[in-house]
Formats: sequence, C-alpha cells, structure tokens
Amino acid sequence: MTLAEQLTDYIHAASSGIWLQTLEPDEAEREIVQLARQHHWKVAVWDVANGLRVPTTTGTARPEAGAGDPLAALRALPALADPNSTALLLLHNFHRFLGNAETIQATFAQLIQGKQQRTFIVVLSPVADIPLELQKVFLVVEHALPGREQVQQIARELTADHPEEMPKGDDLQRVLDATMGLTRYETEAALALSLARHNAIRPEVIWDLKAQALRKNNLLTLHRGRERFDTLGGLANLKYFCGRALLRGRPVKPRGVLLVGVPGTGKSAFARSLGSETGRPTLILDIGALYGSLVGATEQNVRQALRIADAMAPCILFVDELDKSLSGIGGQGDSGVATRLFGTILSWLADHESDVFFIGTANDISKLPPEFTRAERLDAVFFLDVPSAEERKTIWDLYRRQFQLDDGQKLPDDADWTGAEIRSCCRLAALLDLPLAQAARQVVPVAATAAEQIERLRTWASGRCLSASASGLYAHNSEATARGGRRVQRPSTN
Repeated sequence: MTLAEQLTDYIHAASSGIWLQTLEPDEAEREIVQLARQHHWKVAVWDVANGLRVPTTTGTARPEAGAGDPLAALRALPALADPNSTALLLLHNFHRFLGNAETIQATFAQLIQGKQQRTFIVVLSPVADIPLELQKVFLVVEHALPGREQVQQIARELTADHPEEMPKGDDLQRVLDATMGLTRYETEAALALSLARHNAIRPEVIWDLKAQALRKNNLLTLHRGRERFDTLGGLANLKYFCGRALLRGRPVKPRGVLLVGVPGTGKSAFARSLGSETGRPTLILDIGALYGSLVGATEQNVRQALRIADAMAPCILFVDELDKSLSGIGGQGDSGVATRLFGTILSWLADHESDVFFIGTANDISKLPPEFTRAERLDAVFFLDVPSAEERKTIWDLYRRQFQLDDGQKLPDDADWTGAEIRSCCRLAALLDLPLAQAARQVVPVAATAAEQIERLRTWASGRCLSASASGLYAHNSEATARGGRRVQRPSTN
C-alpha cells in the first residue's frame, strides 16, 4: 500500500497517533499535505527551527508560533479541532523531545482526546524511537523508498527540455535497477550529476553515488570490479547454473548458492565476477563488521544490512568465509550474540521476497550448522575441487596472457594445483623475470600442506554437493583407489 492509502485508512479509523519512519521528511510532508487537500483536512506543521506553521495553498509555509517549544505545538492542536472536519499536526524529529516527562504526558493526553476530536499527531522521524509510555498509542508506518515508476517520473522531469537524454529499453531498466535503494533526493542528485557529466543518464554514475552512501554506514561494501566469466577458468557447471538462474524476466526469484571447496579454487573470484556477468551489483557483507560494542547493536546492524540489500534488489549479496565468520555459534563466550546473528540471517534466507541472490563461501562445512543448507534457504550447494588437467590448461593460458608471459615456455608439473597457485606462479615469473619452471619452486600447493583436511572435505562432499565443473553430483573417486587391492588370477575355463 502507498503512504496515502495507509494514512487514509488510519485516519478514517480514528488512530490518533501515527509515527511515520522516513528518511525524507520534506517529501513525506509534501505527500501528506497533498492528501489533506484532497480530503479537505486541516494541517499544521511544527519543527524546532520554524515553530508551528500552516502550509499555504501555494506550497510555501507561513511561520506561526512555538519555535523550539514542542509543548506549544501540542497545546495548539485542540484549536484546530472541528466537529465536521479532521486536523493533522505534523511533528518533525519529535523523538528528540520525548525524553521529557511533561512532553510525554502532554502527547499521551492529546492522543486520547484526539480519538473524539478527530485530531491526529503524525511524527516524522528517521527512527521509530518511541518511549514505552507511548508505544501502545502510536501506529508505525514506514515511508517506502521511491519505486521504478517514481524514478521514471523524476528522470522525465529532469530531461523535459532534452527528451533525447531519457534512456529507453534495456538502458532504462539498468538505470532503474541502479537507483533502487536510494531516496528521492539521492535519486534526483545522481540523475542530475549524470546529465551534468555526460549529457545522458548512465547507471555507472548512480553506482558511484551508491558506493558513497554505503560507506557511510560501514555495513556493506559495493564491489564494482570488471571481472567476467572469461577471466575465470573452469567452473563450467556453476557458471551455467547461476547464469540461467539470474536471467531477467523469470517469474521465480532465485535464492542463492553455497560454495564449498578447496582454498584457492575460485569461490570468491566467482562471486565477484557473477555480478559483472549478469549486470547486478555485488554487495559484500563482512560479518565481523556487524558486531557492535553495545547490547543489541549487533542484531540491529545485521537487520539494517539486510534491509539495505533488500532495498537495492536486484543484486548479489556475498558473504565470504562463512565457516570462520560464524565459528562462535553455540558458544557462551559472547552471550549468544553469534547465535542470534546467525538466526537472523537464516530467517532472512528463508523468508525474503526481494530479488537478492545470496552467495556464501566456506572451506570447512563441518563448522556450519546443518540447518543452513536446508531446502528453500538456498538453491544449491556446490563443491569446488582442484581444476582438472583441461581446466588447468585454460587457466595457464589465461594468466600467461594477463602477465604477458611467453606462450612457448614449458609448464611446470601442476598436478593438484589450484587456480590461485597457477596465478601465483605466473605473477612470480613476471615479477622476478624467471621461467615458469623456476617460479614454480616458490609455490607450495595447498594439496600438500593440507592434504588430510582436503581429503576429509572431498569425502564429505561426495554425493552431497553439486560439482562446480561438471553437471550432476560431485563424486570423489579416492574410495576406489585409496587402498591397493589384490589382483587374483583365476584358472582358465577352457
């Protein structure tokens, strides 16, 4: 429902206290004043700087009284009462004045009288910080961020003098995707900046502004790299699955995947390249950054981070090293904070309806609770093993081109090497001006340093996870070759 529809219902039902949670109080005031004119309601507005004022028919405001005194505004509300009409008092940032017992009592008394007098208090505030004494007499309404139609209207207004600057078709859809999660003011500023720079509305300018907005809250990071699937060797089945799942126009929204595997096999690189490949922004959620020093701050941070991700849909939400970030689950050392944080993420994975594709990575699946991978939280769990010989050849070609190495030189023995180790060898060869065979002596493969852990991981994944390289379930063949069997020669039957 729109803000106008919700307010109309609550006012018709004589709900005298409405707390409007909004980041755009000026825009919310404009919508409410416009609604009041349609229904012939009286409206008065108060803020600490201008005092009590009455919006005029021309859209400007006329100062009245009560600057700096919220009690004066509350006491003036009964004067607006009319047996045949409705009166609204809009209070900007009123939560700042509700630490005073006299203000709380005066507000409560006015709300009780308002049910009979049809006078309504509407608080415009960025947070729903309601004192306990008033929580039962206020209804909380959230002022939604602008939708795609509103963004199109803003763009049309900005390009009214030059209609050719208005994007069309797929270009318009990319611009609309980029603006999701921005306020009306931020949207207008981003579109205007793009027009000033390029004489056109381009999504990359909007993404730059969005990255700045995310840095303010320090909960999410916007990754805007240029990685694509053709810069990442192997993982054919994983690329196909996610590419198909994220096609535009599908009626079913994808949920996400969990990537489990050997360190260095491209889990994080895939998550970053998927956004560029599918045209979606990649939001990186650092679990460690969510922990706060105050009681309840961690839970509030994770809920806020997930709300931002929902608002920026369609997007990709990437959480790296889940097994390490959530290793404190079930412990008592943090008073259960990690467990509550994990529970919030689990609930969001199961219940969110926004077009947010979740990607989590882990090296040790045993550290994650089994409920994380239950059906309908994620679409699939993929296992990433060391690349095959054919995949390793593709990766060698990719990094030799990247580091401008001679294609004709002999490759080192790369059995059980990961893509990260191949890249390291090529980078060292370019850095030290060495042949690949000599640079390979400086590379210690993880298959040698963590052989036992990798074997356990492969055994666990066999038959449980999808293979990232080939279609179907991952199958580990070590069971057939790990123990040498006795070959018995049987007598001829001839």
